[in-house]
Amino acid sequence: MGIASEALKDFKGFTMKNIPSVEPLSPGHRACQGCVEILALRLALKAIGTNVIVASATGCMEIVTSPYPQTAWRVPWIHVAFENAAAVISGVESAYKVLARKGRISPEDKVVFLGYGGDGGTADIGLQALSGALERGHDIVYICLDNEAYMNTGIQRSSSTPYGAMTTTSPPGKKSIGQTTWKKNVPAIAAAHDIPYVATASPAYPLDLMNKVKKAAMVPGPAYVHIFSVCPTGWRHPTNIAIEVAKMAVATNVFPLYEVIDGKWILSRKNPKPKPVVDYLKMQRRFAHLTEEEIEKIQARVNAEWEALLERCGEKKEPAPEGAEPSGE
Repeated sequence: MGIASEALKDFKGFTMKNIPSVEPLSPGHRACQGCVEILALRLALKAIGTNVIVASATGCMEIVTSPYPQTAWRVPWIHVAFENAAAVISGVESAYKVLARKGRISPEDKVVFLGYGGDGGTADIGLQALSGALERGHDIVYICLDNEAYMNTGIQRSSSTPYGAMTTTSPPGKKSIGQTTWKKNVPAIAAAHDIPYVATASPAYPLDLMNKVKKAAMVPGPAYVHIFSVCPTGWRHPTNIAIEVAKMAVATNVFPLYEVIDGKWILSRKNPKPKPVVDYLKMQRRFAHLTEEEIEKIQARVNAEWEALLERCGEKKEPAPEGAEPSGE
């Protein structure tokens, strides 16, 4: 049994009856209307509780929660640069080990060391620091709040921006379909470090999200949680359908939910009848320019990635949705 499996053998998850009332992230912040990223962060903090130290990369959540001289944080929190949230929180974790060794604090006082960043601070600028922290084996939780672009600086594309999406630096036109590269698979990169725990989550499934964050906090060693964080401002859809968009991403297999525990891939939600990807794309104006040919190309890519995930999870392959192109295998 691996260290994560051993730590989680008696795991008891949250239910609708025992959701914590604690709010380490207070209301009154300045997030945009309909922002799902702030909801994701709130749920994650509720799952962890108050015995936590947080390092925040520059990004939307840093901006909206800490406009000087105000703060929405009720727990120790530090703002660091785009690139080094993982490095800073791993340094804090190491400092605590030294203090415990010197008898300055109790080694039994379980503190969760949480680093988080957006997709820009995780998949792009902070990937090196994240890889180093995971490789060194620090006892940290790192959360990527993935809204698929650099939203707080003006909706520029990142390596997590999906193929075909319109951003201010990947505008569609006569010679461009928008973003021309496929979304970087950071959860798979994290899992390739052979760390104890990796998961994907969505605020559209809050209990699943909270239980995964709780598991990440319980597991000794590095844990990585990648959270799908819908952004109505950047994705160009009404604010009141943000959770519907998040659910559709799962229903179409655009963003599947799974865990990797001690290297074992486990599907969180099976999807025997996935909806066509076009149902997800048509909800957002950032994809409004795509042709049927490009949509078919995206559907084929989603099918191929889903089948690869099923194989990793040891699941039987499910048929593609009606009208979808073959996966290309």
